[in-house]
Amino acid sequence: MSFYIDKKILVAGGTGMIGKSLVDILLKEGAQIRIASLDDSSRANPEAEFVKADLRDYENCLKVCDGRDYVFNLLCVKGNPKVTKEKPASFFDSIILFDTNLLRAAKKVDVERYLYTSTLGVYSPAEIFMEDEVWKTMPSENDWFSGWAKRMGELQAEAYKIEFNWKTIDIARPANTYGPYDNFDSVNAMVVPSLIKRVVDGENPLMVWGDGSSIRDFVYTEDIAEGIAMILEKNPGIPVNLGSGRGYSIKELVNVILVNVKNPPEVIWDSSKPSGDKKRIMDVSRAKKMGWQPRVSLEEGIKKTIKWYDENKETAGDRYDVFKS
Repeated sequence: MSFYIDKKILVAGGTGMIGKSLVDILLKEGAQIRIASLDDSSRANPEAEFVKADLRDYENCLKVCDGRDYVFNLLCVKGNPKVTKEKPASFFDSIILFDTNLLRAAKKVDVERYLYTSTLGVYSPAEIFMEDEVWKTMPSENDWFSGWAKRMGELQAEAYKIEFNWKTIDIARPANTYGPYDNFDSVNAMVVPSLIKRVVDGENPLMVWGDGSSIRDFVYTEDIAEGIAMILEKNPGIPVNLGSGRGYSIKELVNVILVNVKNPPEVIWDSSKPSGDKKRIMDVSRAKKMGWQPRVSLEEGIKKTIKWYDENKETAGDRYDVFKS
């Protein structure tokens, strides 16, 4: 019997990229899903209950948590490093309020299990990101405000474990996640959706910051959603990395995108522009020992994402954007 069958679950952020994949998984497992989000209801799975609510407000958090057995916190602020540096308060304020109020509310109404979705942005630059190294270091300067805000969410989870003996709170740390329903905004998109949008929209030549040598750990949204569902079920009690476990250069990423479009543009590398940390790869041995590993290759995932964006260009931007609110 499925662990999730007949469970009443809140997916906060269930209209986002990972949230949509997670909702699909949980519905197939027989769960009763409530989605809370600031997006339009058209982005929500019609088989789930949808509540449009600003979860930076504690009272709204109480309402959506009420009657739930489990809560998945997938709330985030999607934006690239440039926007993070230019608008750090938008990142910091929203993340802190989302995380603090949702966990307080979940505890108040006696939610049984809770999963907090953190980020690889909590890590300091390193050869490979190991879960237990986070609190020995500082976040990268490229993720300074968002990284610290997410660290505060993790610290709050640990505080609740200690003071309230709430042992069924878990933390997932996804790598560079991409896929359908990502943020394809022209100004603040991350590297994968930004490149896909510009190529599919016909930018030629394609200007790419850096020399293409930076290394990233890319992982498809469905794989991350499966890992998150597994973590809440198995309740390891310690943070768990979710990534591919291997590095792809930005040049490799660009090449994968180009072979999947009909008229690939000329690429111009602008090495005078910043390209972020040189290397970001996660150690995923902890997740693999629990029985999880990504199934979708970068080639397959990019192909699926390009197809989705090409078919949904007109509505891809119909999402709540904290920077435009």
